[in-house]
Amino acid sequence: MTARCVMVLGTTSGAGKSWLTTALCRHYVRQGLKVAPFKAQNMSNNARVVDGGEIGSAQYFQALAAQAEPEVRMNPLLLKPEADTRSQVVLMGQVNEALSNMPWRGRSLHVWPQIAAALDALREENDVVVIEGAGSPAEINLHASDIVNMRVALHAQARCLLVTDIDRGGAFAHLYGTWALLPAEERALIHGFVLNKFRGDASLLAPAPQMLQELTGVPTVAVLPMWWQHGLPEEDGVFDDRTRAAGAVNKTIAVIAYPRISNLDEFQPLKNVPGVRLVWARTPADCAGADWIVLPGSKATAADLAWLRTQGLDRAIAAHAAQGGAVLGVCGGLQMLGEALIDTHGIDGNAPGLGLLPLVTQFDLQKTVRHTHTAFGALHGAWSALSGVAAAGYEIHHGQTAQHPAMAAGGDVAREVLPGGLGWQNAAGNVLGVYLHGLFEDLRVMHALFGATAPTLETVFDGLADFIEKHVEPGVLDQLISP
Repeated sequence: MTARCVMVLGTTSGAGKSWLTTALCRHYVRQGLKVAPFKAQNMSNNARVVDGGEIGSAQYFQALAAQAEPEVRMNPLLLKPEADTRSQVVLMGQVNEALSNMPWRGRSLHVWPQIAAALDALREENDVVVIEGAGSPAEINLHASDIVNMRVALHAQARCLLVTDIDRGGAFAHLYGTWALLPAEERALIHGFVLNKFRGDASLLAPAPQMLQELTGVPTVAVLPMWWQHGLPEEDGVFDDRTRAAGAVNKTIAVIAYPRISNLDEFQPLKNVPGVRLVWARTPADCAGADWIVLPGSKATAADLAWLRTQGLDRAIAAHAAQGGAVLGVCGGLQMLGEALIDTHGIDGNAPGLGLLPLVTQFDLQKTVRHTHTAFGALHGAWSALSGVAAAGYEIHHGQTAQHPAMAAGGDVAREVLPGGLGWQNAAGNVLGVYLHGLFEDLRVMHALFGATAPTLETVFDGLADFIEKHVEPGVLDQLISP
């Protein structure tokens, strides 16, 4: 095994592990090294299609930052929450029903050999593997069954950075407490502390970093300033309710943030467009004044549709559409816009739809997971700018959607605007539903809709690397991969 392994651990979820791992991937590849990301287990409904199945979106972006082809070995285990106590288990890119039905604590014995093999294979093929942990490595109730934090670090003998969110308060206690709860052999792998999301004068932190080093022997190697608009999607959920458009706001887009929202990362490019304000809508009031209302993907379409109705959002969406407002449904959102969800296999659930498109969705046992290259046909009304535009994206869905037979016989027919049932528009032209995820990551689509493109992912990755190269203590990034 030739690769040096660098691991990013966090004192909590949301501390900054994912974006720091992405930044390190781009930094090391800029040094002329062959780099791959790795996360043993990711729990997220943000997933991307790769050769062999699906992986967490964070590892997908990290692979792109590393200029590597994203693949299933980079995230061998993906847990996609379907309810508070149940997740769909994806092992090496494929849904595994046996593991999905297995008690949580019993899984580690079964999955560790494949996790270790995936990591070992990446180490054999690369100069550097940048590993991301999950949550906190000091969850002592989970330590015996750990397969994502210190067990991985020990297996790879990784040099670890421990990052904390100082904006939350208690950062030094978080760092010390995490370090103190680790066994000695695991403490020895911590090579640096990172204070993330700092506001103000860093000199005012003294003497805390020095005192912390005296207690632990671990230096604080970086103080990273608060940076709201780095351009990388949030990894775990809708954390960013402070979306700010550059310049005067000329378009407000409300994305319905139901409990099992999935693939929300695909809306990050909208947040980067000057003049666009993105709102995560949980109540009808959040939709007031919106130019677009977007129904995103869902890991539990019927349940999220029920939640939407409980919140009164169904009436808000219907009123917006009745007034000619633009509505977009993506994947599960498309399914919700139709007349009915039919589930004869117990996959998601039966439910009446919102009735904004004369369509019906039937859930199939087989899951569609693929990349798709296509082109829009003729559209009219609010979405006419997309007419004839080529687009690339990805599909992850169980449902298959088609015209409602009885409604079509009565003359109420949806316009098929993407071939193969991938996109539909209502007669008035203001409601559009598509199965294709990732439309806003396609510069052709962005140019058609906004007349200008958002910053590219390459720009974002280079910006992340520039940021850490400026704020990490000199020589530290080299020392992490030195012999």
